Amino acid sequence: MQIADLSRSIDYYDNTLGMRVLERDATHAVLGARQDEVPLVELHERSGARPAPRRGRLGLYHFAILLPDRPSLGRYVRYLAEIGASVGAADHLVSESLYLQDPDNLGIEVYCDRPRDLWRRVGRELMMATDPLDAPGLVREAGSDPWTGLPRGTVIGHMHLHVGDLTAASAFYSEALGFDRTVWHYPGALFLAASGYHHHLGTNTWAGSSATPPAEQDAQLLEWTIELPDEASLDRAARSLERAGATAAWQGSGQARTLATHDPWMTRIRLRRSSTRGHP
Repeated sequence: MQIADLSRSIDYYDNTLGMRVLERDATHAVLGARQDEVPLVELHERSGARPAPRRGRLGLYHFAILLPDRPSLGRYVRYLAEIGASVGAADHLVSESLYLQDPDNLGIEVYCDRPRDLWRRVGRELMMATDPLDAPGLVREAGSDPWTGLPRGTVIGHMHLHVGDLTAASAFYSEALGFDRTVWHYPGALFLAASGYHHHLGTNTWAGSSATPPAEQDAQLLEWTIELPDEASLDRAARSLERAGATAAWQGSGQARTLATHDPWMTRIRLRRSSTRGHP
């Protein structure tokens, strides 16, 4: 993430989100859960970077932090109320979510999943909605334990991007990159995933037809990473992108080998073999 002021952002990601700094230098920091060593977010300072516009632009809509269980989300709901944070909320049927904006107006979701056996399908399509969140029920489930920051087991659950066209998004992310389409009747949005998850990627056209990619000096998502289970999966993704005519380049070698590409709206993506625990 490119942000305007590293110290300001670290203060927010620490005190409001419950992250901690794993690495830091003068203009760069890597953050993870308070009780874990796995990197989740990288911040890169560009002094004077302009905040994201309220309506959004092509690229990041939000990145989504997945908590390991519902009581953790309940403790976070209670904590946000205690500190008076501005937050949105929704029940998406497959998950329960809170929405925040960081100091550069970059979107963040914090959520927990419902058990998969409660997800409802119509044919092959998962049903998702934006219903009111049962915040009192979450707080009751939290019990008396206090919020002590993002707990062990927290991961980046999904990315959600503003795109220019859903048909083109499907062509790149599904046909070329290999994600399965999971929800396609949600107004103005297409959701995609692997391994039966509800979505590892959301795409939408809610920024409007005149939306443009961020300029170099704007606060923005610089790149996001997809972790694949093994080298064979990485090679298959490379061949699929090549067949689709997408731009992709190998970088590094051996265990550190990665594949760099970008979507039709110049949002950069890096594919690599997973070196950490799996995703739901």
